[in-house]
Amino acid sequence: MNNGNVSNLGIVSLRGSIELGCGIDRWIVNERRRQGFENTPETFIIPITQDRFANGEGKIILNETARSRDIYIISDIGNHSCRYQLYGRSSRMGPDEHFQDIKRAVAAIGGKAARVSVVMPMLYAARQDRNKGRESLDCAVAMQELERMGVKEIITFDVHNPTIQNAVPLVAFENLYATEQIVSALVADESEMIANPDNMLVISPDLGGMERAIYYSTILNVNIGMFYKRRDYTKVEMGRNPILQHDYIGQDVSGKDVVIIDDMIASGESMVGIINELKGRGAAKVFVVATFAMFTKGNETFEKLYADGMLTRVYTTNLTYAPEEIVNAAWFRRVDLAPFTASVINNLNLNTSIADIVTSTGRLTEMIKELRE
Repeated sequence: MNNGNVSNLGIVSLRGSIELGCGIDRWIVNERRRQGFENTPETFIIPITQDRFANGEGKIILNETARSRDIYIISDIGNHSCRYQLYGRSSRMGPDEHFQDIKRAVAAIGGKAARVSVVMPMLYAARQDRNKGRESLDCAVAMQELERMGVKEIITFDVHNPTIQNAVPLVAFENLYATEQIVSALVADESEMIANPDNMLVISPDLGGMERAIYYSTILNVNIGMFYKRRDYTKVEMGRNPILQHDYIGQDVSGKDVVIIDDMIASGESMVGIINELKGRGAAKVFVVATFAMFTKGNETFEKLYADGMLTRVYTTNLTYAPEEIVNAAWFRRVDLAPFTASVINNLNLNTSIADIVTSTGRLTEMIKELRE
């Protein structure tokens, strides 16, 4: 049996993150028992009560002590399925309400924990990262709030602009990527495509995503292309400048299978425009890879693209909520990131390095090499 000095782990899974939190908890419990740690509990989850008053105010109560424990608060700020009664009417929780609940959980702990970390797969307000005028910088302000409340570490995924961590230089900031899990799913589903790199292209939907696309193209050893979004900077619609046209830069896509790489699908309008442009240029199969998929305008457009043979499959993760009709769609593939997230939390709790877990380049390169040999 392992009798090492193990920190007393505690997981606080907030509303909207129950499924992910339970998956993380199960993995850690099974791993600790496999490694022979004595007195591994049935669960590391700390039960909580999340109350919501009729006027919209909220409250979180810890139903178990957090004193001297290493606490990980898990929150999916993008889960819009959570509802509460506001003045007698059902209202959806938005990112602001979810983030407020993170602060309530930290406040409920009251400084008694040995360490408090926040696991926020989709970083709150991550697209509000640059000041171009008289505008708020919500992401930086939010992280500084957590720092002032005593949060020691923020764990997140595929941040829109990783330099945002400079806002809290004294807080440990882990920006993780789902590349290994998504590429593994691609290999499992499309081994024939992956085995023929000459007939495949990786596409970046914009200039900002080039670094991400270059990494995928390097791992897969295929060529890369990019779209330039020509925007109308005289207008602002839904918080952004509308796209006038997608201009393609790169190798001819005719007859090739293409994989579009992005950090997120919001409304999907931009992605639909790129898919139409690629198919118009003669692309064969079109795949979309995104760490987060929100589909803020529904999935009807993607259903039509799939029915018309324009789209083969969308790969995304379970790090944020997706409605049941999307999860069950024939074109939708959801990659489970609970084991990976759990392994990171497990190592951090045991004060061991996570470098081997998060550095996947060698494993992926070897996997692709074996497939092609």
